[in-house]
Amino acid sequence: MTGMKNHTQIYKGIRWQVIFSFLFSWLCHSVSGQIHYSIVEEMRKDSVIANIANDLGLNIKQILPRKLRIVSRVAEKYFYVNLDNGNLYVKDRIDRETLCGAEATCTLTFDAVVENPLTIFRVKIDIQDINDNPPVFYPDTFTFEAIELTPPGTRFALQNAKDPDFGMNSVQTYNLSDNKHFAFSEKIKSDGSKFLELVLENALDRESQNVHEFSLTATDGGKPIRSGTALIRFIVTDVNDNFPVFTQEAYKASVNENMPINTTIITVKATDKDEGIYAQINYFFSETSGSVHHTGTFSIDAITGEIKINKKLDFELTKNYELSVQAKDGGALASHCIVLVEVIDENDNSPEISITSLFSPVPEDSISGTVIALIEVHDQDSGENGYIDCKLIEQPSFSLVLSSDSYYRIVTTDEIDREKSSSYNIIIVATDRGSPPLSSRRTIRLDISDVNDNPPIFIKSSHVVYIPENNLPGASI
Repeated sequence: MTGMKNHTQIYKGIRWQVIFSFLFSWLCHSVSGQIHYSIVEEMRKDSVIANIANDLGLNIKQILPRKLRIVSRVAEKYFYVNLDNGNLYVKDRIDRETLCGAEATCTLTFDAVVENPLTIFRVKIDIQDINDNPPVFYPDTFTFEAIELTPPGTRFALQNAKDPDFGMNSVQTYNLSDNKHFAFSEKIKSDGSKFLELVLENALDRESQNVHEFSLTATDGGKPIRSGTALIRFIVTDVNDNFPVFTQEAYKASVNENMPINTTIITVKATDKDEGIYAQINYFFSETSGSVHHTGTFSIDAITGEIKINKKLDFELTKNYELSVQAKDGGALASHCIVLVEVIDENDNSPEISITSLFSPVPEDSISGTVIALIEVHDQDSGENGYIDCKLIEQPSFSLVLSSDSYYRIVTTDEIDREKSSSYNIIIVATDRGSPPLSSRRTIRLDISDVNDNPPIFIKSSHVVYIPENNLPGASI
């Protein structure tokens, strides 16, 4: 009974919210022709959203004759109109996370169409998030191994819980269950996400206890509150008292963006003072780092530490990569280093020429310096590869004038005579300073309009005619 009561209260709250939104949207509709509703996700099938016929100004007798219907490839799956009463209903389950993922707003729109006369109204329905997903850990069990001599203060990275809900309905807090040896640490990274760590507070003793198990719980801020739990299993191993040590804390590599796939860009190296299995080191990318290796751009050889290109690099998309590499010996001791990869630009993009403005035709009496076009040049490359030189080909009557870093004006440099040439094909060539340089060309047709700058001219300035005497009046001479 309590569950039913709570559900009813929630539904009533939703209903009032819909009514308020529907009244507000009707006022808007009378002005803008748009209706706006707001509902929560996961409403039951056949739930009433609003009486859309009333909102459209139709009475019950007009619904069928005017053929009220909704039109949308997407929204038709989730809504329908009852032509007997004019109500808009939920047709199928609406899952906000499926529709919109982690977007801040989630909206479905459709057109409400009536005929006689034909009228189309835009209907917008906001889908509000409810707390229908609990936080979940992937995986739901964290297993760690460390030697019994691991010093207090050592930190072990944990994966965040995932919750597809939005805002306060997503993960808000974490809590570690009571135990004698470990504490929980939570840091905020530069992108606003949380970085979780398990911190060893008290020394371990394998002879006293070789396995420690406790839980980490993630809780969201929704109503009702939902939570998810992961088991932490910490295995204490026998004495392996030397961690692997990298030859450098940070490695740097520079690689050209068009370097072939499978090219080795750098090799990391770690050594271990232990012997036997405890000195055998495997390398891999740290799964809990904020690096971008998870996109599969790079691969690492577990035995040699060679890092190779796994996908084509593109300087215009990503200029720098930060990889976190872990070296782990046979006794489960691990250390980390950072590999910074700088992508070097190559001249693989030709300049682009855009005609921003063209003033054609231009009168033939235009004075020298008249602007006839404004062009923009752009190159996606950087540095010298992106620096562009522009010129005109075989056009002594025009010149290019630099207006800014990427804009040029084409101006006249001489008098233009339409009687000599009624149009010009102006060829613009843009060349970057890469090696080898790349260039593009663009042709502008400029028409010359006539002005009345020429008086009539007789072919001959004088005529001499001989005629016989005694001609009759009116005879042609």
